Amino acid sequence: MKVSTIWRGNRKFDSTGPSGYSVGMDATPKYGGSGEGMTPMELLLAGLGGCMGIDITMILDRFLSDITRIEIEADGTRKETNPSGFTSIDLFFHIDGTVPDYRIWKALLMAEEKYCAVSDSLKADINLRLILNGVEVQKPEKSV
Repeated sequence: MKVSTIWRGNRKFDSTGPSGYSVGMDATPKYGGSGEGMTPMELLLAGLGGCMGIDITMILDRFLSDITRIEIEADGTRKETNPSGFTSIDLFFHIDGTVPDYRIWKALLMAEEKYCAVSDSLKADINLRLILNGVEVQKPEKSV
């Protein structure tokens, strides 16, 4: 897979992938940018959320009619020294619907451990959290 990233002046870049879609990036004003695009680290978290989301919808495909909302919030903690990569990422899965929590947990764990190429590419510890119908559901003790 090849992605082309082109400089657009100052700290702005546009990246285009084989899909033909592109995304703009920019640094925050703190780093000399204009803040006119997501930062690369924001895109990394977005990519993780998107990858996990696609995987869980594929795993739960036959139950999607019983799900009314999936929202994934990624909260990354970064090192204070350079390079300031993520040391840990909390993924909050806000899911509404009537699918049993054990089924959703199984999908989350399968996605993170077996299918999500983005999570597999990261050095950070990834912590999964499930909020089902507004209530946090703890990860099962035993493997699902």
